[in-house]
Amino acid sequence: MTFTKTTEQASKYEHLEKMSVQELLANINNEDKTVPNAVEKALPQIERLVEQVVTKLRLGGRIFYIGAGTSGRLGVVDASECPPTFGVPFDLVNGIIAGGDTAIRRAVENAEDNATQAWIDLQENNIGENDVVIGIAASGTTPYVIGGLETCNQNNIVTGCITCNAGSPLALTAKFPIEVVVGPEFVTGSSRMKAGTAQKLVLNMISTTSMIQLGKVKGNKMVDMQLSNIKLVDRGVKMIMGEIQISYEEASELLKKYGSVRNAVDNYLK
Repeated sequence: MTFTKTTEQASKYEHLEKMSVQELLANINNEDKTVPNAVEKALPQIERLVEQVVTKLRLGGRIFYIGAGTSGRLGVVDASECPPTFGVPFDLVNGIIAGGDTAIRRAVENAEDNATQAWIDLQENNIGENDVVIGIAASGTTPYVIGGLETCNQNNIVTGCITCNAGSPLALTAKFPIEVVVGPEFVTGSSRMKAGTAQKLVLNMISTTSMIQLGKVKGNKMVDMQLSNIKLVDRGVKMIMGEIQISYEEASELLKKYGSVRNAVDNYLK
């Protein structure tokens, strides 16, 4: 199968510098509208990976996202949002970026080209057979990510990936690949745009669906969320009011006493 990087192909728009602000915004928006359709085509692949993730999490395993540049940052973002949203431990969903935490804000030269470093990074987190490692790379050719998945495969660790090119080396390496083919970017090769949006949508799906399957959502509410600011405390109080029909003041006291919406409601109903 011939591998073509559609993410690197020339934009279908010419002379961007001659466009007005309105034209630029409208054209970027038109390109962005195509992303959800591309994600929809990948739903069967996403489902297969999520099923693996849920199985491993129920066995006490963890999720590891590995990536470089924009892809790595997106993994870090998704991982960092799971504890406050779902009340899970900080080491349940992990984002590892080539070049380390410094690379979150500033590119680390040649970090993505090291094919052995990802496994070293994973070993520092005591990676094991109950864990799932998901490589994120729009191009599907990043050595850091491919090398990490290859070694995981050799160690009987479930591997998945999120890439935006069909038939890429990364997709051929991952046991459960997700390929969201978004086509050429508005600015040629700028895969932080449509490709990054596609990866973010898929990451949302993987983590949210997995947490729901693990019982971290009740009805449609984040009943285990961390109460880390005034907005979230107010949301939690109103969730309790909706569940057990009590006043704001009573719900607030319950929340203070029991620390989470779930615990407050469960203890009240006992």
